[in-house]
Amino acid sequence: MFEKLRTEAVRPGLTLAAVAVVQFMVSLDLSVVNVGLPEIAAGLGFGTAGLTWVIHAYALTFGGLLLLGGKAADRYGRKRVLLLGLGLFGFASLAGGLAQEPGHLVAARAAQGIGAAALAPAALSLLAATFPSGKERVRAFGVWSAMNAAGGALGVLIGGLLTEYAGWRWVMFVNVPMVACALAMAWRGIAAGPPPVRGGRPDVAGAVLATAGMTLLVFGVIRTDQYAWTSPVTLASLAAAAALLAAFVQVERTTTREPLVRLGLLANRSVVGANAFILLVGAAMASAFYFVSLYLQRVLENGPALTGVMFLPFALGVVAGSVLAIRLGYRLAPRTLLITGGFLTAAGFAWFGLISPDGAFLTDVLGPSVLAGVGFGLCLGPVTSIATSGVAPEETGTASGLLNSARQIGASLGLAALGTAAHHRTGDGAGPAALNDGYALGLTLGAALLLAAAVIALTILRRSGPTAAGQAGGLDEPVPATPSRPAARAGSERRTTP
Repeated sequence: MFEKLRTEAVRPGLTLAAVAVVQFMVSLDLSVVNVGLPEIAAGLGFGTAGLTWVIHAYALTFGGLLLLGGKAADRYGRKRVLLLGLGLFGFASLAGGLAQEPGHLVAARAAQGIGAAALAPAALSLLAATFPSGKERVRAFGVWSAMNAAGGALGVLIGGLLTEYAGWRWVMFVNVPMVACALAMAWRGIAAGPPPVRGGRPDVAGAVLATAGMTLLVFGVIRTDQYAWTSPVTLASLAAAAALLAAFVQVERTTTREPLVRLGLLANRSVVGANAFILLVGAAMASAFYFVSLYLQRVLENGPALTGVMFLPFALGVVAGSVLAIRLGYRLAPRTLLITGGFLTAAGFAWFGLISPDGAFLTDVLGPSVLAGVGFGLCLGPVTSIATSGVAPEETGTASGLLNSARQIGASLGLAALGTAAHHRTGDGAGPAALNDGYALGLTLGAALLLAAAVIALTILRRSGPTAAGQAGGLDEPVPATPSRPAARAGSERRTTP
């Protein structure tokens, strides 16, 4: 009787619309602040190194708590966690827009990351449950994938337009109406669902240790602009970070609660290779958005809106690469696409490393943007497919969440390391030539990271046959697992374990 009433209460169209808005918003906030960074720095008085925490705060809490968010959605109810996450995300966005000093904005961005860590897995789980199979499922996940890509790609453009014509605070305020729309649609269109699962308790301690360890690691790296790598301050920070991460591993091995990650999962070469690949790619991509945005504004002296427009070739390149991955996925293995995409993106970044103080968009930015965008697009679907291949059905949700966490954490660690290196190269110089040297070094180091990612794919990942087009394009999304319903992959019945 309950199932009948629950089914009648479901409104698939509203559910899909709510999830689409949520995914667009979460993806948008990974890049929307990039073009506004110079204005944010001027408005709130951020230093060069401190400014990166506007990005770190969101990426670290989002990536570090993502797996815990998925566990919470399974235990306490997907709709409940979604609504709570939306409320927190909206409140944090409002607080960030009203920030009066650097600490206020960083705290608001961290709270946004916590809300996103609850939103993203709950929304994906709801989508999988609402569209369990058939063409409707393919279409629904196609919309989800499109919103995911559109949010990241259009974030820089939207951020630039808002910063120039409405002020930087609107890169935060813009989330509030989207949260209101998503709340209204979720409240009316998503059924309450069955009673929450009351099995094992989520591993909160593990999530806190992992996030704290990564945050302290990033903090230690960033502080090298003031303290040398061999100074007691830096060594103490890095040692404390290592201790926290070691404690996380121990907790995952011995906890009586549901571990965030079963450590045996990391014995799977596909899981390890894909996560190492996306960690390095995430590190390079986050740094590229940061450096290219600052190069276009501080060196070439373009306004925020025009800078946002100049990122469109990269976004279109990502779309083209994703479409190409779907077409080639019938004939080429995901590993081959991953290696090709990694080398193409590395070549684009090496080209970016040739920027000059007297350069121009057409000569220094357009070509590498298209090349790097196509290469990145080739990687997105195949890396998801590889990360969940050979994984037991009940752990595909965990494997997918682990991949997303690795990408966000890589983004923060990469920006910390490359940003620090660029700052050291720039030194005390504030002129276009000094800034250009720092940005060029950061982009060249990003090319080295991508080259390393391609080598990892070449040496660690096993050879395999072509995959389905849906998988190659990232449409074959995993169904998040619950204790009562094992996860499954559309069109796949893999049941091998590591």
